[in-house]
Amino acid sequence: MMKPSIQPGTVQNIQSNDDDDDWILQANGHPSAMPRQFDWLSALGLGFSITNSWIGYLSCFGQNLTYGGAQACIFSLIVAFAIQFLVTIGLAGLGSAYPSSGGQYHFCYILSSSGTRYISYIVGWLSVLGWWIVTCSGISLAALVLNGIVSFSMDDYVAKQWQTYLTYVGVAVVTIIPVFVVSRRISVITQISLFLSFSGYLIFFVVSLAMHKQHQPSSFILQSGQGNSGWSHGTAWMLAVSNAMYAFGGTDGVIHICEEIPKPGRRVPQVVMMTMVIGLVTCLSLFISPLPSIELVYQVTGSGKVTVGLFILLCVIYAMSLPSQWNGMPFSNFFSTIHGTLHFPVYTTIAAFLFSCLYGLLYLASTTAFNSIITSAVLFLNITYTVPQALVLCYGRSSLPKRYLNLGWFGYVCNVFFILWIFIRTVLICMPPGIPVALNSMNYTSVVLVGIFTVINGFWFVTGRQKFEGPRIDWGRLQAS
Repeated sequence: MMKPSIQPGTVQNIQSNDDDDDWILQANGHPSAMPRQFDWLSALGLGFSITNSWIGYLSCFGQNLTYGGAQACIFSLIVAFAIQFLVTIGLAGLGSAYPSSGGQYHFCYILSSSGTRYISYIVGWLSVLGWWIVTCSGISLAALVLNGIVSFSMDDYVAKQWQTYLTYVGVAVVTIIPVFVVSRRISVITQISLFLSFSGYLIFFVVSLAMHKQHQPSSFILQSGQGNSGWSHGTAWMLAVSNAMYAFGGTDGVIHICEEIPKPGRRVPQVVMMTMVIGLVTCLSLFISPLPSIELVYQVTGSGKVTVGLFILLCVIYAMSLPSQWNGMPFSNFFSTIHGTLHFPVYTTIAAFLFSCLYGLLYLASTTAFNSIITSAVLFLNITYTVPQALVLCYGRSSLPKRYLNLGWFGYVCNVFFILWIFIRTVLICMPPGIPVALNSMNYTSVVLVGIFTVINGFWFVTGRQKFEGPRIDWGRLQAS
């Protein structure tokens, strides 16, 4: 149960001109417990190391080739960016109004009618599970790249599921170490991750362009009828857009370090928008060049050593990006305790690590279940982006305090659009990737969604309804801020 530091309406001896950041933080119901170690660049490093659009799209663009060939691969990415940009700018506006590391659950608590805790509780759980499972997705991708490098180098090597799991756990262990060893310098780690990601992108881009021996004519990108998923052209295109949105997932990451950034109401929206722009530029330019999967890079370069070297670099970038994702969102005294020496919520991080290791066991039982839950996690995060924007529409944008990113009437456009889109995407994300459907190609995302919502609601009725309080907001200070 959360024990906030201030009660509504109380006045403690804190003047707004002494420390504006801490003053606003306490108005939002949080004590100032984390050092503000992130400047603008390191916050961008954290945001982009989580999203890492060009790497994320590397892991899923093959499905878009199935949906519609090169045309779907390129143009669906542009449409996905436009959709996610509208979503993200609406969320960034709320982050500017209520800078809090609680993010979406915090927005929901403030925007809901008085005494309503249920919505905030559900959104909080979805956010936690979404982030933990997305972290598992990053670990699994690094493990698969490692096994892919070995398989590419040794023709007779086929990784067994238990070997993949051990690689998965190894990646988790290696990437969580920096969080404990250099906890006060995580901002430096995120800057290194940003540099590595940019460097890796440039190396992939330059090598692909310099070493390719043949290329398709420009008209090839515009050709239709290249897909073989079995879906109609229109349905396949919609599925391709939904799939491409994975490249822009996790854009709320920077919101959850508001306590660690000076002037978060201004810098968080700036970093979130820049993360999206960088993601589009790196993705689009890379995929207009020869498309870089491990087999395609080999076809382009004609060199096994160059291919292995590039994918070792890719694996390093994966691994360097993962430390940014280990901190979870606390909800109780135990998990929200900030370690006196390490200056971060140690118990929450350990819980995230243990969850990742246990979740990885699913890979041994069923790769289909493993991947279905990862797909569901992306939808969980998008639902948490939607609910606070829906609440803004219900209660009016005029209720928001003065803020750096004031979208005005365009805010309504963003809010309405994404509420409509989330219903469409929920249907798309539950559809099988191809038809006819077999048992091993069935999409079980809908089953996972129902199961997770049932479990979370069970938690609410058993413990949450009695124990969950939410942040104690000082409404007077919040409006004054």
